[in-house]
Amino acid sequence: MSATPVSHGGFPQARSAEDIARNLAAVRARIVAACARAGRDPAEVRLLPVSKTVEEARIRMAHAAGLSEFGENKVQEAREKAEAMADLPIAWSVIGHLQTNKAKYVARFAAEFQALDSLKLAEALDRRLQIEGRSLDVFVQINSSGEASKYGLAPEGAAAFLRELPAFSALKVRGLMTLALFSADALRVRACFRLMRELRDRLRQETPDGVALGDLSMGMSGDYELAIEEGATVVRVGQAIFGARPLPDSYYWPGGAP
Repeated sequence: MSATPVSHGGFPQARSAEDIARNLAAVRARIVAACARAGRDPAEVRLLPVSKTVEEARIRMAHAAGLSEFGENKVQEAREKAEAMADLPIAWSVIGHLQTNKAKYVARFAAEFQALDSLKLAEALDRRLQIEGRSLDVFVQINSSGEASKYGLAPEGAAAFLRELPAFSALKVRGLMTLALFSADALRVRACFRLMRELRDRLRQETPDGVALGDLSMGMSGDYELAIEEGATVVRVGQAIFGARPLPDSYYWPGGAP
């Protein structure tokens, strides 16, 4: 499986509904092919389109093409889009690092949060969700690459962290999330994903009541096929659908390539 390529560029801008629909079909076909290589059912893999920096008009085009959920890295951008497109039945997933003082915004509009990495943040989210009378699906973020620049728990700290989460009743833990090493070396990227699958499988044996680890959110436009081959159940794909972003990855992710 190591021959599966990693690509971090070359995504042309999708400027029309037809462009988006064509790209979406290509991504879905690659998901099916990756599942076939791994002997998996494509129905096990959820595509989360990532719309960060994508303007409202093109998100509306994507919705018309059949997409009903979108991931956003920055909470302020996500909040503004959720308000602007409140007329559409869209579920918003916040997938980037969150400061505790912004937990109140996520608690109001998000359907999902994929970057839980501290008890302080869990407490802040739970408190605000209780006020809002809502619950929230969450993923625990793991730093699978070991890079100091990346957010997320160290793999060895995950078990103790998960044991604390049943205390926060408004948080519905669905699984683990990671950002793999940003590299063209497929073997090194694959190692991050394999670590996550093995960690999830170990943690399942000691998961407390109320914590589910059915999902693995890993893989983005450049490496989602590798992630699927290693067990991803959620892939976060933006540029392969909408085209290259105008700003470098370092603007969105800690440690991103300049």
